[in-house]
Order: sequence, then C-alpha cells, then structure tokens
Amino acid sequence: MVKEFAFGFKELVIDYKLMAGVMGYENGQLPPPFDEYMETALREANALSDIRASYLLVDDARIDKARKVLCAGGEEFEIGNAVCSELDGSTRFAFFVCTAGKTISDKSVSLLKGEDPVLGYVYDILGSAIAEAAGDKMQSLLRNEVGGAGEKTTNRYSPGYCQWSVDEQHKLFSLFGESPCGVSLTQSALMQPVKSISGVIGIGRDVEYREYQCSLCFSENCVYRRIRGI
Repeated sequence: MVKEFAFGFKELVIDYKLMAGVMGYENGQLPPPFDEYMETALREANALSDIRASYLLVDDARIDKARKVLCAGGEEFEIGNAVCSELDGSTRFAFFVCTAGKTISDKSVSLLKGEDPVLGYVYDILGSAIAEAAGDKMQSLLRNEVGGAGEKTTNRYSPGYCQWSVDEQHKLFSLFGESPCGVSLTQSALMQPVKSISGVIGIGRDVEYREYQCSLCFSENCVYRRIRGI
C-alpha cells in the first residue's frame, strides 16, 4: 500500500549552510545580492502547498548478491555493487518518491530562462533542498513506522547515483501503478516536476544507517565533493 504525505515548508528542516556551499560559499554566508534573493525565495516558499512525499513498502523482495540485482514487485533493479552493499541485510524495502512540487519547479525554470536567471538559480537550489528535506521528513515517518517492530532503515539510494542507471526510474514508478505525488517521468526518465527525488530504502533488524559516502560514487563533477574538499 502506498502512503502519501503533504508537508508545509515550515515542517521541513532545510540545510541552509549546504545550500550556500552549493552556491560556492563554503562558509555558509551568502553575500549581496544572493542573501536578498534567498530571502525573497524563502518568503514565497512559506506559501507552497504542493510539497509531497510517498513510499511503498515491498515485503516480497530480495537482493541477488551475485548479480547485484534487487528483485521487487516483479521487477529486477540492477543496483550495482555499491548500493547492493549498502542495502545488505534488508528484509524488505521502501520505494519512495518526493517532490518540492510544480510551483517552485516551474518558478525556477521560468526565471532561469527569463528576465532574472540569478534569482532563478536561487530558486533552483532551494527547490532541490526542499525535495531532499521532504525526503528526510518522509524517512523519519518511515523510521517511526518500522521501529515499532524493532526494524531500522538504511539511507536512501536513487537511480542515477552509485552506478545505478537513471533509466531504471521507469521500473521504480511502475511499482506505484500511477504517478506518485503527481510526479511523472519523461521518456528519458527525468522526473516532472523537476525538483523531485526517488529511490529505495532498505529495512531490517540488522541494517545500518550510514551517511552518504563519497567513496560510493565516482562522479567527478559532484558539487558535494567540492564542498567536502574531496
């Protein structure tokens, strides 16, 4: 059964220091005019009403370690060695989709292509942060649900990272049966609204939650590697 949630912006915990770092200011302080642009974006974010998150618990699932494949819901996900290792010990899985919503996604695209690309860039960064924060909130709710049975959760892992092909978004979305949280896929597996995330979380008594490790990913252009000095 799919569980879906609606969040207000004020319910989310936004990592503003990380946002500043992504924008190139590792000290967490935005200089003019970026600080003013951010204040503008945050004021409008308070009125957002389309932040959504959903997850689907799949009990009939297993990991084929030899092939580095996650078998769930009649689909085989070629998750690769790194994600396979991180999900090791999971006895069931939660597939998820979260979105910052169409409002801020469209706003960032419009401004980037229009008269104020700098403000659009700020909206773009904030939209990504909101999608991740919605994911954090969703995972907290999932953790509370499974914790009653003595289970724990891994971190969340998404197609497009750690050698897991983004094309497998189509398989993931097929598990939901329709557009979860109003999010759809293009033919090339990009999500609409664009400020959305999807993936899988492992669940079990013996799993571990570990913060993301840059050693799992081989992306040479990752902004987070730059922030962390890797």
